[in-house]
Amino acid sequence: MVTENVKKFSSPVFPFTAIVGQEEMKLALQLNVIDPKIGGVMIMGDRGTGKSTTIRAIADLLPEIEVVKGDPFNSHKSDLDLMGNEVKQAIQNGESIETEFIKIPMVDLPLGATEDRVCGTIDIEKALTDGVKAFEPGLLAKANRGLLYVDEVNLLDDHLVDILLDSAASGWNTVEREGISVRHPARFVLVGSGNPEEGELRPQLLDRFGMHAEIRTVKDPLLRVKVVEERTSFDQTPQVWLDNYAEKQQELRDRIVAAQKLLPTIVLDYDLRIKISEVCSRLDVDGLRGDIVTNRAAKAHAAYHNRTKVTVDDISKIITLCLRHRLRKDPLETIDSGDKVSKVFKEVFEIED
Repeated sequence: MVTENVKKFSSPVFPFTAIVGQEEMKLALQLNVIDPKIGGVMIMGDRGTGKSTTIRAIADLLPEIEVVKGDPFNSHKSDLDLMGNEVKQAIQNGESIETEFIKIPMVDLPLGATEDRVCGTIDIEKALTDGVKAFEPGLLAKANRGLLYVDEVNLLDDHLVDILLDSAASGWNTVEREGISVRHPARFVLVGSGNPEEGELRPQLLDRFGMHAEIRTVKDPLLRVKVVEERTSFDQTPQVWLDNYAEKQQELRDRIVAAQKLLPTIVLDYDLRIKISEVCSRLDVDGLRGDIVTNRAAKAHAAYHNRTKVTVDDISKIITLCLRHRLRKDPLETIDSGDKVSKVFKEVFEIED
C-alpha cells in the first residue's frame, strides 16, 4: 500500500521519447542500459541543456526489476553476481525467498557526499560486542542493478570518483574497517555530467568512463521555441503527456529489453575488430580500454537495431563516443570534438565523404 501511494504521489517524469534533439546523449544512455559493461557515460555540456531531465527520463522508461523483498542490495533471486551474502546463504540453506518488482533504482549522488555515505559503514562497536557484521549500506548498495547519477562530477573529490569508477568496473563494493571486511554487489550504470567551464576531470579518471557525450545548446530559434512550449505544456498537464507518449515509451522499452536478450549472440567479425584497433593505434590511444569499449558498444548498437552481426555503420555511430575523450594527453588541452576520431575512422575503413 505504501509503495502504491509513493507511485501515486511521486512527481511525473518527462517522457524519454518526447525529448527533442540531444541524440548523442540519448544513444549513449540507451547503449549503456543495454550493456552496462560499456562502463558508463560522461555527459559534458552547457547549463540547462536537459542533462538531468534526460537521465531521469531513461531511468523512468526502463522496465521494473525483480528483487528479493526487504534486501538492501536489490539482490537478484538467482544471479550470484547480483546477490548480497545474506540472500546467498538463504538460498544455500534451501530457504524460500520472497521477491517483489520495483522500478529501476536511480540514485543521485550529492556533491557533498562523504566516503561513508557512498560506500556504507561498519558498526565497529556492534561487531566487537555482539560479534556480528553490522553493515549500514550506502548509496552504492542502493544503486545495485540501477543507475547512479553524479551531477557536476568534475567538482567531485577525485578520491570519490575513483571509488565510483572502481565499483562500476568491477560490479562490487568492498568496505574495510579495523580488520572487518564487507563485500556486496554494486553493478550500476554510472552517469556523470558536468559543465566544461567549471573544470575538466583528470585524464586518468576521464579514460575510465566508457563513453563521452558532448551536448550543445540548441541554436535554431524555432527548435528552442518548440522545446520551451513542450516543457511548459508538460508542467501544466503532465498526465496528458504521459498518456500521449505511453505507446512510444512501451515500444522503446520493449526494444531495449529485446536488445539485452539478443546481445550475447551478436557477432563482430575479426577484420572489423582489427580495423577498430587500428583506429585506436593511429589515434595514439593509451591502453586497450578504447578497443574493448568500442567492441562492446558496436555490439550493443547492433542489438538495438535487431541485427545479429555488427556492421561498419554500427561502428561509425559509436566510435566517436567511445574514443574522443581518450585522445587528450595534456590536461591543458581542450577535449577533441570528435573530428579527429571521425577522420581517422574514415581513413581506416576507407569511407569517402
